[in-house]
Amino acid sequence: MIWLVLLLLISLCFFLIQVKSQRPKNFPPGPTALPLLGNVLCLCSDNPLAALERLRRTYGNVYSLYIGPRAAVVVSGTQALREALVTKGVDFAGRPQDMFVNEVNEKRGVILADYGQKWKEHRRFALMTMRNFGMGKQSMEQRILGELQYTIDHLEKNAGKVLSPQTMFHTVASNVICQVLFNKRYEHHEEFMITLVNSFCEITKIINGPWAFLYDSFHWVRHLPLPFNKAFEALKRLKNMTIPVINEHKKSRVPGEPRDFVDCYLDELDKRGTDSSFCINELLMNCLVLHAAGTDTTSNTLLCGFLFLMSKPHIQERCQQEIDQVLEGKDYVVFEDRHKMPYVQAVNHEVQRVAKTVPLSVFHATTKDTELMGYSIPKGTLIIPNLSSALSEEGQWKFPHEFNPENFLNDKGEFVKPDAFMPFSAGPRLCLGEGLARMELFLILVTLLRKFRFIWPEDAGEPDYELVFGITMTPKPYNMKVEIR
Repeated sequence: MIWLVLLLLISLCFFLIQVKSQRPKNFPPGPTALPLLGNVLCLCSDNPLAALERLRRTYGNVYSLYIGPRAAVVVSGTQALREALVTKGVDFAGRPQDMFVNEVNEKRGVILADYGQKWKEHRRFALMTMRNFGMGKQSMEQRILGELQYTIDHLEKNAGKVLSPQTMFHTVASNVICQVLFNKRYEHHEEFMITLVNSFCEITKIINGPWAFLYDSFHWVRHLPLPFNKAFEALKRLKNMTIPVINEHKKSRVPGEPRDFVDCYLDELDKRGTDSSFCINELLMNCLVLHAAGTDTTSNTLLCGFLFLMSKPHIQERCQQEIDQVLEGKDYVVFEDRHKMPYVQAVNHEVQRVAKTVPLSVFHATTKDTELMGYSIPKGTLIIPNLSSALSEEGQWKFPHEFNPENFLNDKGEFVKPDAFMPFSAGPRLCLGEGLARMELFLILVTLLRKFRFIWPEDAGEPDYELVFGITMTPKPYNMKVEIR
């Protein structure tokens, strides 16, 4: 009897290994997928990007994977990415709507909205609001520089000491987006900020982990009391914190005189009325999604940047020389000064290149039957844009595998931006916050380098440049020593 059971099990295993997923005609090639599991075993690694690169070398820049039973197409390399995201941008502008991340966001919010009229209206509104954000008495530049003053005060008090920059940069980025959304900043030790950050971190950790994969792969597990439910509990906390802020805005706002994103949205609600895609629930989720996206990306990019600036002091010193020359006699930097700082611009962009902050973008989906690089892609196919592949693609960069500002300088020392530079994605789904992020990164980098010298602590060992994989890539925790120049 035991031998019979073993024989059946061995036969079943052999059958499962031999059975191949049925790829549609002319669908991109890929590794053999196991029933139910798909290609999850290929990606079980601390660095899935390396696994994706190995598959790319085998199958090319456009290949298929199975996430559980679901087919997905991975797009790598500058040429294929630009064809998908720009040339055929509308064909690839959808978003998958039945994944864990969509459920956590209650299928609301402009970033994860599927391609359609609702998405178009909300994206147009968000872009217009961000562009016209010289609201009230402060422009965006003044908001960023005003928030940065708290960081400067902190660094001055701790000059000569060794400190951790993780919380510091996260607080800067979080408070900038809080001012954009709510016209309000919070001290990093306030209960509101602590709960906000911890709740977002808990959701991100689950989205990055195996429970989200299980949720996406097997619909029948979704009603079970499994750890992915902690993300929904964290979302409830975030909503309970944000709803009173929105309610306060309803009471204190002056229609037509917006102070922030919430006021602008409430004005839009007045114009459109109830028969519209604009509603309070959409406002709530847009606030949460924009805050999460605008905080992690900027703070992690800054952490990566100062790690390299400390470990390569000659680059830091050359930046400071250019900053001193351009800003001589000026009280503070403005965003337009970037055009006079080609080397600082090159360093700023090189930081974004090596940081690969959102390496796989946000997953796309095809909006119609289409083609890519000669392959047929059916409507509704999950698309994974491997942005990191373009950011380190050989042939696109002078020094693709090292931190070197020369990647963004021509023979005359002028700043240039190659087509392969796509840290914010490209096309119709280009990151909403690109303009704000670019301004933040430049103003923060220049302001801090003008005032301080950042030093790698003598007892800290060798710098570790390896990034921790996730929806947003994160440098490993490190310390810094700061001296006033």
